[in-house]
Amino acid sequence: MQPPSSDTATSSEPGRFHGLIALTLRHGRHRSTLVLTLLVAVFTVAISQFVISVAGHGDRLIATLSALLCSLLLTPVFAALMLRLVFELDRTRQQLTVLATQDDLTGVYNRHHFLALAAREWDRARRYNTAAALLLIDADRFKRVNDAHGQLCGDELLRRIARAVGASLRQADLLARFGGAQFIVFLPHTDGLGALDVAERIREQVQTLSMEWQGTQVGTTVSVGVAPMRTELPSLDWMIHEADTALYAAKADGRNCVRTLPFEPTRSGDVFHVDRR
Repeated sequence: MQPPSSDTATSSEPGRFHGLIALTLRHGRHRSTLVLTLLVAVFTVAISQFVISVAGHGDRLIATLSALLCSLLLTPVFAALMLRLVFELDRTRQQLTVLATQDDLTGVYNRHHFLALAAREWDRARRYNTAAALLLIDADRFKRVNDAHGQLCGDELLRRIARAVGASLRQADLLARFGGAQFIVFLPHTDGLGALDVAERIREQVQTLSMEWQGTQVGTTVSVGVAPMRTELPSLDWMIHEADTALYAAKADGRNCVRTLPFEPTRSGDVFHVDRR
């Protein structure tokens, strides 16, 4: 067995530092200031007594009172400044995390973060041979909304579509804005028929969506492409490609409908019916 390298030895230091920061954040600024003040007071008193013991002379009572006075007066000031910086850095870190993972318009996951999470779900489904499916959702003729009512109206409508889609999903499902007026959903533990049910429910939810904008009712519909997990698919990218192909078929069939490529059902039941519009 090789000894740990210097990089391994030093890498534990940031871990301890982050643990200390997490402990500070958990206890809050005021309690952390109090604890830090008490620790500094005990430490300075111990040092003062040690110095007197080494020197061989000195008034221990005066040394103790002086150490306590300095600690109680100075530590809260410096601790407050330091802890304020810690809390501001943590708030900034949380904001950066949100910006790195969420779409700034709709609040759902962004494309990059979705692909990272969905890849893990894909690998898990393949490893344990469990069902999964993917939905690609596109707002129909969305450019007309922007042209007729302005981009602010379109942005608000996108936010409402995202909320309507999210309301039809489970907590374990992954929803992201895939680009423009397009959303993508990964459904773990969902077979093809179940994915079609979810897609149709989303289509109906958006179809009934109506938003008042400057005295006018604004709405839209969505076309949905469904791609169930198949053993023949070599990667998540291929699954997305199949959902995109099914979405193209939905657009070609008149929009406001759900389409999927042919697949073998894994459970009994009636054939899923989709109205052609």
